[in-house]
Amino acid sequence: MQKGAPVALKIHGIVGYLSESTVGDRIHSLQHEARVENLLIQPQDVARHRLRAVTDKGTECQIIIPRDQRLGDGAVLMLEKDRAIVVRIDEQRWLKLAPLNVSDGLELGYFCGNLHWRVRFEPDCVLIALEGPEEDYLSRLALFLETGRARRVANE
Repeated sequence: MQKGAPVALKIHGIVGYLSESTVGDRIHSLQHEARVENLLIQPQDVARHRLRAVTDKGTECQIIIPRDQRLGDGAVLMLEKDRAIVVRIDEQRWLKLAPLNVSDGLELGYFCGNLHWRVRFEPDCVLIALEGPEEDYLSRLALFLETGRARRVANE
């Protein structure tokens, strides 16, 4: 190693996902203080367990995760008191929902906002950015989906 050469931050696992309420809340607070670093990876690198990459703030990371873990959009690789590193996949995945009526749409939007989920709107639809396993979102949205107050729509 050359004198003065930067040392890569070694990461040995996924701490959690943005979709988890406790992790998401802590990350949200750090974002307000600009203390979250995003690590952009390509979709084809998601299945890798060993990877070198650089965050948007220049931190070089050497990632070595266990075989039972999988990188994904919203995976939190480091969460400290004053800093976090979050994986971002180059192409964003969206969950598209059509509320039954305006009232259900307002409640769905309010629900998403309380969870600090990123959303987009299309005519008669709400698109939720998936920042963790899709199953986490579907589980949280069961109140709307199982009662028919919203239905899942295929992305075009």
